[in-house]
Amino acid sequence: MKYSTSNKPLCCMQTQSTCYKGTSIMKIKGILWHSTGANNPKLARYVQPSDKAADRDSWIELLGENKAKNDWNHTERNAGLNCWIGELADGTVTTVQTMPWNYRPWGCGSGSKGSCNNGWIQFEICEDNLENKDYFNKIYKEACEITAYLCKLYNINPFETVTMNNIKIPTITCHGDANKLGFASGHADINHWFPKYGKSMATVREDVGKLLGIVKEKEPDPIVFEYFVRKDWEDEKTQKGQFTSLTKAKAACDKAGKDYEVYNKNGIAVYPKEPVKEIQVEPSQFKVG
Repeated sequence: MKYSTSNKPLCCMQTQSTCYKGTSIMKIKGILWHSTGANNPKLARYVQPSDKAADRDSWIELLGENKAKNDWNHTERNAGLNCWIGELADGTVTTVQTMPWNYRPWGCGSGSKGSCNNGWIQFEICEDNLENKDYFNKIYKEACEITAYLCKLYNINPFETVTMNNIKIPTITCHGDANKLGFASGHADINHWFPKYGKSMATVREDVGKLLGIVKEKEPDPIVFEYFVRKDWEDEKTQKGQFTSLTKAKAACDKAGKDYEVYNKNGIAVYPKEPVKEIQVEPSQFKVG
């Protein structure tokens, strides 16, 4: 893993933003991915040091200066994320933390069921023109690395879910997927970009799991019932049980009574079998030979 408690990501707190000043502390449940939806991979577009920061000059040198001053470290920006992923001034792809991890982000908005702002650490990935595979591979790897770091820091299993309002939400998700579940506003990110390179939140969870040394538990094979005890195949209401074993089905049939039969999954009665009637053959009146 790239990050650890002894090798933390860069940290440039957006202390001037409305979100930083006005948000609250949250109980961390998962991590949610965003991407910016604009062709600008430079972190400086969104991340700048506060005006009175003691190390402002060194941050401007590292990030580059946003002369348009349309970054997110202003009171005019009514949004905020916990970190950003993109390019420094020299083109290096990295992560910059902009709020404490347990600060509730103003990132994904709300849906019909609630909001993943309540518990999900969130970050934005700076998009390019969506055609540069090399850049994509770098930001994807970086995003998996920071996610794995946060999972380890807060004991999050990337394959688990969190139940909110009776709906299971993956611990690792994105804005688009959270929207489909009713816990975010109507955005598609990252689903408009990642499939171009064969990636999705499913591959994210697998790759984060690999970094953490966690393997997704295999789903148990579904139970396939082969035999059904009923009075009549068409009368499902009379069913006394469904079984994988013919022996158990026969026992249940005997217990149910004489009006019941065992049917296979094709609706054919297989027990009890009708007794074979003996055919009485009259002696021939004709002699042979």
